Amino acid sequence: MNSASAPERPGAPVRVRCPRCQTWTDFSPVNRWRPFCSDRCRTADLGAWGREDFRLPARPPQDEDADDLLG
Repeated sequence: MNSASAPERPGAPVRVRCPRCQTWTDFSPVNRWRPFCSDRCRTADLGAWGREDFRLPARPPQDEDADDLLG
């Protein structure tokens, strides 16, 4: 078994890693926090989005009108 893939269980729900803590969890209607393993991980992830921890680096937009005034 490869540690990077979910353990295979015939007839069982799909297993995924929790995006927050990386533990294996069922991705099925039985797991009300899917794809997270628990309410704690779901809430922690939501808090990270609220703090903008998942921001992408970007340059500030260039103001085209300012270039026209200077040049």
